[in-house]
Amino acid sequence: MPEKPEVITVANHLKPKLIGRVFTNCKVYWNNIIAFPSVEDFQNQIKNQKIENITTRGKWLVFLLTDKALLIHLRMEGKFFFRPKDDPRKKHEHVVFTLDTQEEFRFHDVRKFGKMYLVDKENVQQIHPLLHLGYEYDDINLTEDYLYQKLNKKKIPIKTALLDQSIIAGIGNIYDDEILYLSHIHPETPSSALTKKDCKRLIKNTRSVLKKAIEKGGTTIRSFTSSEGVHGLFQNELHVHGKTICPTCHGKIEKIKINGRGTYFCPKCQK
Repeated sequence: MPEKPEVITVANHLKPKLIGRVFTNCKVYWNNIIAFPSVEDFQNQIKNQKIENITTRGKWLVFLLTDKALLIHLRMEGKFFFRPKDDPRKKHEHVVFTLDTQEEFRFHDVRKFGKMYLVDKENVQQIHPLLHLGYEYDDINLTEDYLYQKLNKKKIPIKTALLDQSIIAGIGNIYDDEILYLSHIHPETPSSALTKKDCKRLIKNTRSVLKKAIEKGGTTIRSFTSSEGVHGLFQNELHVHGKTICPTCHGKIEKIKINGRGTYFCPKCQK
């Protein structure tokens, strides 16, 4: 699933192609992708909305329109494609936006897990689904005191806590493994066992890992690509996720399941 760096990569790739364009029409071919409002209202309300900016919040793409905000979560395999208007719709192109250039901007999703919301732009950060997201990785309010307060009463593994989007927004399974490895913290460590020093190290490595991943265009794992011709390069920088040998001690990387999530770690470096 795309995490913060991949979502930022998608936004940056789409900006030059979409900012200033107008949605003149929209057709939805798989209703479950539209979470709010109704499919009929979604199709009607997005017409004649001009795209003023594209940003991100956590793992959400945020299209700021004339007076609406289009929120899109790519989930497992969501992608975008630009197609000529007369190009036949492909099997997995489930939402088709027509632009004022007569080109179509199509959302392609094999698994059909993607979600879209169309909400009022004025208070987009204060309503669901963005309301309960935690701080972004680069927010100055993400401090060791904040993280310690969020973790010190939780008995869940720190691996699971870092995936909680209400604590830090945007971290997913891949970067979770990398952050814990660089912080020398075992992924099964109870969150309540972490000290403020541990929290400071986690924040430092969260910022370092995500910043570098963003610079590399994210990580291309399995089927993820941000759109046509865009592939991340951060997979070349991974230390433990998907690896077999630790780059530090040269011991064997182990893979376990924590709350159903495949987790890679080095038992020597992360005791």
